[in-house]
Amino acid sequence: MGLPSERLDGRHAVVTGAGRGLGRACAVALADAGAIVTLIARSEPELRAVASEIELLGGSASVASADVSDRDEIEAAVATAERRAPIAVLVTAAGLNRTGPTADYPLSDWDLLMEVNLRGTFLACRAVGSAMLEREEGGRIVTMSSQMGTVGYPGRAAYCASKHAVNGLTKALAVEWASRGIGVNAVAPTFVDTPLTRPMFEDPEFAADIERRIPGGRIATTEDVAAAVLYLASDRSRSVTGHILAVDAGWTAW
Repeated sequence: MGLPSERLDGRHAVVTGAGRGLGRACAVALADAGAIVTLIARSEPELRAVASEIELLGGSASVASADVSDRDEIEAAVATAERRAPIAVLVTAAGLNRTGPTADYPLSDWDLLMEVNLRGTFLACRAVGSAMLEREEGGRIVTMSSQMGTVGYPGRAAYCASKHAVNGLTKALAVEWASRGIGVNAVAPTFVDTPLTRPMFEDPEFAADIERRIPGGRIATTEDVAAAVLYLASDRSRSVTGHILAVDAGWTAW
């Protein structure tokens, strides 16, 4: 017997936060592995651009504009996707960060991070998980956590709290749904090279601190993270559930 396949031919994958960054990279990787993909985010123009990119590569993609923190919107988007084809894979890549010292951190920013990073992940998992449970065909769910879901870092109390909570949610859903054939895991990347993070590394002190904390010596690429997501979305991880897969070049190992 050979290894289980990493191909996703004919399977339907839904990706939240698919308009840019990690979500875009995950959507492209899943499509490249043969999945038909539904892209969800707030910005429809960005989704259309990603869908066009996937189609130019020979894949199949549709879009659904929705705010993941809005129950009605995300449930409607998932219902539309489910009518297209039964959902076999969910990747919750929608998320954001607002940094600042805790002593004067705006409560509006705290609430925003919890709304998007935690509530949005929960609502997407619940909507897709409910559809999977009803069909009794199992599936794979991959949440997007962070190394900050395991460690702390100055100026990131809200972000760390939200990602620690995503880890707990991931493990709870894994235990609850394992007997129904649904695997639930998280990918936890280090700082990833994106247009949003590059300005941070223009600060020499910050860049030196991050380099010191990463034994592997480099921040991750979106492709590094997408490769881990693809593994967890495929049959190669069929005996893996409730796991937080660090893609951090060793940050959390010491």
